[in-house]
Amino acid sequence: MNATVPGMSDLPGTDASGRTRRQEFERRQRRRALAVATTSTLVVAALVVILVPRTPGWYKVKRSFFDVEVFSTTFPRLLSAFVKDVQIFAWCAPCILALGMLIAVLRSVRAPALFPFRLFAAAYTDVFRGIPVILTILLVGFGVPGLGLDRPYNSPYLWGSVALVLNYSAYVAEVFRAGIESVHESQRAGARSLGLSSASTLRHVVLPQAVRRVIPPLMNDLVSLQKDVALISLIGPIEVLRQAGIDKSKYANFTPYVGAALIFLLLTIPETRFVDWLVARERRRTTGTAVR
Repeated sequence: MNATVPGMSDLPGTDASGRTRRQEFERRQRRRALAVATTSTLVVAALVVILVPRTPGWYKVKRSFFDVEVFSTTFPRLLSAFVKDVQIFAWCAPCILALGMLIAVLRSVRAPALFPFRLFAAAYTDVFRGIPVILTILLVGFGVPGLGLDRPYNSPYLWGSVALVLNYSAYVAEVFRAGIESVHESQRAGARSLGLSSASTLRHVVLPQAVRRVIPPLMNDLVSLQKDVALISLIGPIEVLRQAGIDKSKYANFTPYVGAALIFLLLTIPETRFVDWLVARERRRTTGTAVR
């Protein structure tokens, strides 16, 4: 309803719309900040548009990276190859989440008899967080097929995916572990007072709270995974990055790489904005304050 409460404008410290002086001041501050941000952005964009084409090598860069004819010819093939990236991501992501959760739980168990599992989980995260993704893909992708396995067990799609799962599950495990450790000890004590076992406490009390708290950082890891899927092209599969390389060699032009970058941006920018929305919602839920 747009109508104000009768007599609201007569209250001290409020205006005709019922806003307090503090609210009106914050409203003006937000408008001023928006105006400054918009103006500065337009100025920078104008400078880029005006000054970059005036550089001595702009013509060569434009011809090599922004050839419209090459872009229109290669972009459909890049889109078709990107389907393979999406497929790899689709089967890697659930495996990463499941393995990451398992490793996090193993690192969080407190029973002395399970110490070897805790040691294994700690060693796993140390090793695969310490090795770059590209090295893991090369070592697994070229090493395991060297054992002479029959198809389809020596497929680069298979072992490239395994390398991604091994590497990213170590990072995801640490995210889950941080969520588990963020649950206050009083929650465990309360569950034990109700007669729940350690396993039931972990399953029904700790993990639901931990997972809800770590959804935003998990989404960030999944956005990174979507981009790093392209690294599998180093061991042979023809996905969007490898297809861009093929087209680059065919046309002696780097425009296909620009097209591949655009495809990734079309997917990752909405994902990133969704993550930002999740972070803002979680902050409002936990602090009770709006994010400005």
